[in-house]
Amino acid sequence: MQEEVTRSVAEGGTPTHRLGVLGWPVAHSRSPAMHNAALAAVGLADWRYQRLPVPPRLFEETTLALALALAGFLGANVTIPHKAAALAVADEAGEAAREIGAANTLTFAEEGSISAENTDGPGLVEALGDGARGRSALVLGAGGSARAAVWALQRAGASEVSVWNRTPERAEELARAFAARRVPAPEPADVLVNCTSVGLAEPAGRAPSGARLERSATEDCALNQLGMTFDQLGEYGYVVDLVYRPGSTPLLAAAAAHGARTVDGLEILVAQGALSFELWTGRPAPRELMLAAARALPS
Repeated sequence: MQEEVTRSVAEGGTPTHRLGVLGWPVAHSRSPAMHNAALAAVGLADWRYQRLPVPPRLFEETTLALALALAGFLGANVTIPHKAAALAVADEAGEAAREIGAANTLTFAEEGSISAENTDGPGLVEALGDGARGRSALVLGAGGSARAAVWALQRAGASEVSVWNRTPERAEELARAFAARRVPAPEPADVLVNCTSVGLAEPAGRAPSGARLERSATEDCALNQLGMTFDQLGEYGYVVDLVYRPGSTPLLAAAAAHGARTVDGLEILVAQGALSFELWTGRPAPRELMLAAARALPS
């Protein structure tokens, strides 16, 4: 087991049951805060959730070791860049994971077998509510989160789902897999879902979150990286950004300035995390508490 995971396993005492989030990088994750708050709230005092930084070359080895009851691990969430690998390493997979082609939730059985599920898609369906039913949707991105978003939008009753990515071949592959439509550039739709990492970091030279948005895009502007300008955001009535960070992302700030309904990445994080929590514990997840815990972390 690599040094980073060994150090993570040693954090914070010796709980009987462990959960975690496997990713690279994973230091920014707010999942430990929301899950530990939820575990305490439902009386699981001997459970703990932690970060598990694992580079891609060690993902399979590490996951198999965790499944063999290393330090009492019962399961783990999986984030970038391991979601496809998580499905591949599993012994069995749920319907959503199979249909999406990626997993974000692993459950470890006593004998060491691994079950995979995807709560990203169902979590997005939950967060959308009836916002996508009968409406057209555009997904930005073509990775594992975008696959989950296309699946979710179709499950939520979207009338048409389009996909845009800076690499057209990847967008075409995703669109073909789900019978969606690839578009060469972002175009108007009722619902916009950003599944890229654009907006995670504040671009160099930009004003801090909450400052007035410039209405002309430059080459280093976050909106421009998405192939969009400020004015284009007025073409979407409902904007979802899977990115979460303190304050608002440039995409959501621009959408809000146009009066669009918005859903931020923390709401999606909590929705999918709550479903994972319920899979592992068999108990209803305290969603409002989880959201408050995730939002309460300092920037």
